[in-house]
Amino acid sequence: MSLTRTAAARDLVLLLSRIGLGIVFVAHGWQKFRTNGLDGTAAMFDKMGVPAPTLSAYYATGIELLGGIALILGLLTPAVGVLLALDMVGALAFVHLSNGVFVADGGWELVAVLGLLSLTLAVVGAGRVSLDSIFNRSSGRAKVAA
Repeated sequence: MSLTRTAAARDLVLLLSRIGLGIVFVAHGWQKFRTNGLDGTAAMFDKMGVPAPTLSAYYATGIELLGGIALILGLLTPAVGVLLALDMVGALAFVHLSNGVFVADGGWELVAVLGLLSLTLAVVGAGRVSLDSIFNRSSGRAKVAA
């Protein structure tokens, strides 16, 4: 595969990954904000033993909703990726780890995948099809050799 096609494939995969991940985070943030409400989310976090449940509810809701939108746009991807990964570390540690692997049992498989992909985007960057690239923030992060 030529270097040009490799770069184009990399950018396409980063775009699709950002959009897919962003949609999932927006959906979860919207659920916390609109469906459950911030007070309901805080009460749920309190029942689960999450420390500082009100602050945690605001953080999780905000970073999932706004961070998901930022990922879709490819905006501030390194910072947003780290913040979303930290959000998932909290979900893993305080809610899902004790439930085993499978999401059907309340397990950690989904939060692990979401957190690891967020961290990957934080390190690799948004790719050339992104606002980060337009503003020259992270487009030159990791260079992938063919």
